[in-house]
Amino acid sequence: MTRVLIADNNLELCEILDRYLSSQPDLSVVGKAYDGEQCLALIAEHEPDVVILDITMPKLDGIAVMERLTTLGVHPRPRVIVLTAMGREDIIQRLTGLGADYFVVKPFDLDVLAERIRQFGPGGAGYAVVKEESAAAQYPAAVDWESQVTQLLHELGVPPHFKGYAYLRDAVVMVLQDEQLLGGTLTKRLYPALAEKYGSSPAGVEAAVRNAIIAGWENGNRELLEQLMGTGRRDRFPTNSMVIANLADYLRFRAPGGRVAGRGR
Repeated sequence: MTRVLIADNNLELCEILDRYLSSQPDLSVVGKAYDGEQCLALIAEHEPDVVILDITMPKLDGIAVMERLTTLGVHPRPRVIVLTAMGREDIIQRLTGLGADYFVVKPFDLDVLAERIRQFGPGGAGYAVVKEESAAAQYPAAVDWESQVTQLLHELGVPPHFKGYAYLRDAVVMVLQDEQLLGGTLTKRLYPALAEKYGSSPAGVEAAVRNAIIAGWENGNRELLEQLMGTGRRDRFPTNSMVIANLADYLRFRAPGGRVAGRGR
């Protein structure tokens, strides 16, 4: 039996993975972590065989978790399969250098993920570190991201008459089309691009997006927004980058033709 720990701040994704992996007769989910600190604590407590690790998590991100993993004194060290929505080579190289065993780019096939867990679990053959081809690349023409984002913002209750509504909508669409925009370039590339499009300033775009998020947080579907931001958000207001990243991540898993959670197999 391969013992698996899931670490991702997307609560719904954790539940999907938990249900699916727990249904496999040879896999056992020993814990779910929603931030990096909790992930390290659960690794020390349960000593899993395989850790499914997201890169973008609160408190400690995936890179910080990998940096601190060796200090836990867990032997043998769990094998780490990294889930990422950012196929950036510099990030992959950094995590590889820290000991990541495999990379799967979101969205992904659950059957493939389960097979990789078996390969890296006790008795598995193991594989050289390699980046799984992104399933998203197979469907770029089939997805109308703007309509998808508009519908999601409507469900969240973000007021469409706010100037920041259009900025937020376009920001999520841009990230869906170019994942590298979240790699530390939000203020350097995304806000200036939106400012140029709408005749504003980067600071004005950032402030307007913030106001739209606040309006949705205070008067919209707070429960859904908290769910999308992950657990532990009730006393912490989400940042612009967290909202943009998590909304994009949420929609990637629901792309038409996608194969997550048994869809479109």
